[in-house]
Amino acid sequence: MDVTFEDFQELVRQVLDAVPAPFDELLQRVPVIVLADSPEHEPTLLGRYHGVPLPERSHGEPTLPSTIEIYWRPLCHHARTDTELRDEVRITVLHELGHHLGMDEDDLDRLGYA
Repeated sequence: MDVTFEDFQELVRQVLDAVPAPFDELLQRVPVIVLADSPEHEPTLLGRYHGVPLPERSHGEPTLPSTIEIYWRPLCHHARTDTELRDEVRITVLHELGHHLGMDEDDLDRLGYA
C-alpha cells in the first residue's frame, strides 16, 4: 500500500483512540512510537514491545518506561487495502499491548492477535 508516513501516523492515532476500556487506559501509560522501518535484522516485524511486562515488575523496584513501536513500511507492505491496513495496525497495537500485560505468543494467538 502507498500511504504517507503522516497518514500512517494518523491511522495509528485513530486506532489508539478506538481501543476499548480498560485497555485504552493502559495504552495512555505506554507510549506508542511510529517508526519508518523495523530493525534491519527483522525486516518483516510489524511492531515490538520494549519493557518489563506488568506481571514481572517488582513493587518499589525502578524500571525503565515501556514503549510500543509500530513499523510503517512493513505494515504498509503487508496490507493490500485500507481496511486490511487498519485491521493490521489494530492487531499489532493490541498484540504489543498484550506483551505489556504479560501475555506470550500462544495467549495472543488464542485471542486472535498473533
